[in-house]
Amino acid sequence: MVDSFKHKGLRQKLVENLILKGIKNEAVLEAIRKVPRHWFMDSSFLDHAYQDKAFPIAANQTISQPYTVAYQTELLEVEANHKVLEIGTGSGYQTAVLCLLEAEVYSIERQLELFKKTSLFLPKIGYVAKRLIFGDGYKGLKADAPFDRILVTAGAPFVPKPLLAQLKVGGRLVIPVGDKEQVMSVFVRTSQKSFKKQEFGNFKFVPMLGDKS
Repeated sequence: MVDSFKHKGLRQKLVENLILKGIKNEAVLEAIRKVPRHWFMDSSFLDHAYQDKAFPIAANQTISQPYTVAYQTELLEVEANHKVLEIGTGSGYQTAVLCLLEAEVYSIERQLELFKKTSLFLPKIGYVAKRLIFGDGYKGLKADAPFDRILVTAGAPFVPKPLLAQLKVGGRLVIPVGDKEQVMSVFVRTSQKSFKKQEFGNFKFVPMLGDKS
């Protein structure tokens, strides 16, 4: 896998663009600076890898816009050794960013084609998650709960109750909520029964898949 000086230079320009758009977290910016996004994209899109845009990947899914990845990760407030559940592994790009933040990453993917590809690819290029799971993100991962942080990388029509239940007290859930357009929402668990909610603007994500039961 090639990661040339040109690629690194393009990533630096991307980071400078993200700073202009308001991303402030230095650890997040450094992770974006380090992860070779072009490794996670189809060869036909390689010339566009460091544009701040989403692009198609397998199974009718997309690799998220770098700004969206940075923004969600910044909202997540990840610290080293945090136990993080990611809903929607996709290409693995966001997973790699979380790994560079020294989180203990558990990631669920609903699309079997993507799961098979990404679960082999991520460790091959040096990003080792704690667990990669083929499953239903609406159900979370009860066996490994509770989590310090939960990140949903697809548009959810509602907030799944199992995800809230699997959050530690003091933990944060970052989730885009809505149908055609989503509102970026953050839930902080303040007690066993209480959550504080904040909203951070509108985004467009591919829909979250699952049986929704």
